[in-house]
Amino acid sequence: MATDSWALAVDEQEAAVKSMSSLQIKEEKVKPDTNGVIKTSTTAEKTDEEEKEDRAAQSLLNKLIRSNLVDNTNQVEVLQRDPNSPLYSVKSFEELRLPQNLIAQSQSGTGKTAAFVLAMLSRVEPADRYPQCLCLSPTYELALQTGKVIEQMGKFHPELKLAYAVRGNKLERGQKISEQIVIGTPGTVLDWCSKLRFIDPKRIKVFVLDEADVMIATQGHQDQSIRIQRMLPRNCQMLLFSATFEDSVWKFAQKVVPDPNVIKLKREEETLDTIKQYYVLCNNRDEKFQALCNLYGAITIAQAMIFCHTRKTASWLAAELSKEGHQVALLSGEMMVEQRAAVIERFREGKEKVLVTTNVCARGIDVEQVSVVINFDLPVDKDGNPDNETYLHRIGRTGRFGKRGLAVNMVDSKHSMNILNRIQEHFNKKIERLDTDDLDEIEKIAN
Repeated sequence: MATDSWALAVDEQEAAVKSMSSLQIKEEKVKPDTNGVIKTSTTAEKTDEEEKEDRAAQSLLNKLIRSNLVDNTNQVEVLQRDPNSPLYSVKSFEELRLPQNLIAQSQSGTGKTAAFVLAMLSRVEPADRYPQCLCLSPTYELALQTGKVIEQMGKFHPELKLAYAVRGNKLERGQKISEQIVIGTPGTVLDWCSKLRFIDPKRIKVFVLDEADVMIATQGHQDQSIRIQRMLPRNCQMLLFSATFEDSVWKFAQKVVPDPNVIKLKREEETLDTIKQYYVLCNNRDEKFQALCNLYGAITIAQAMIFCHTRKTASWLAAELSKEGHQVALLSGEMMVEQRAAVIERFREGKEKVLVTTNVCARGIDVEQVSVVINFDLPVDKDGNPDNETYLHRIGRTGRFGKRGLAVNMVDSKHSMNILNRIQEHFNKKIERLDTDDLDEIEKIAN
């Protein structure tokens, strides 16, 4: 893409970001340089290990870019709390004896937020002007996102009000809250329940703990959540939701939710079966770029994602591709989450045909038009060993929606060849060599 059209694209992108300005996570502003490449004041190289996003930022990004529910064909696993549970033989909702305590695990985009919002809305008495439902979120930004869903789903009950127990929302001492639903972060909610007494925890009917896997990764949140739970009445309905279910999450869940029913939905497994994999031998970065240009010159590529090991390489590559006339978007970890969401949305809409990224985009984005994924640098962990999981997530961006995909790996040293061989062995899938100087050979892989 030429520099002037890139500048127009950035203007559009920034306009989209402004609509979400209340959710900023970092104050650092991101501006394009003369080549149209987004950089920050930090110029030091960062490895993709350092780029790995904290779970809260990744969860927020998923919420911002999801426009519909994930289509998951896996079976739901239900673990009842006892053999006499009505879930064993229930034939109607009335027989369920709701409400019941629940622990639920499923991947992002499967409707967890809608599920617990419905539970809260169904239990609230709008005429009673005091907090009846309490929802904990691990961060300010995630609390705001969940609040938006509550406001949208509860819009037909204008008498229903929502309060945010988050930083910056200061109330006067002795004041009582009249809003029926309170959503906030553990530290502020704990203060409102105990020290400041804005909320009477004994009157809470529904307690929701969202993003449990993110919650336990944040210092102090686990203990604060447990302290809040212990203030609640015994007949309060407890609901805990998590995208993942490691042992640490399960132990935490058992402390917070007594006698639960447990629902698990496995993550849709990514596979290499529909992806043709190749590697290209090069001597340096410039040869890798030339091989990339040869690929684009020989085959039709609807949209491509190109993964780099460092921000510096990603910035350089985006600038070089822009000079060649390609419509390029750049994504990396120093951008605000809302800016990343805007970049991904533009790429999804086809406004840019090439997305150059570090590891921040290895998972969570589904774009039907992505036909090629290129590992400009192979993924390695902090010790320099192959990062097989990241490789799977990266090339899993293609070959989706029942289509054939193409993955091309750039190899520029004995070390990277060794990494490639170990990836081959791990997945037991042959990665064929591709000569990008041979036009006929390149055209064959497109068929």
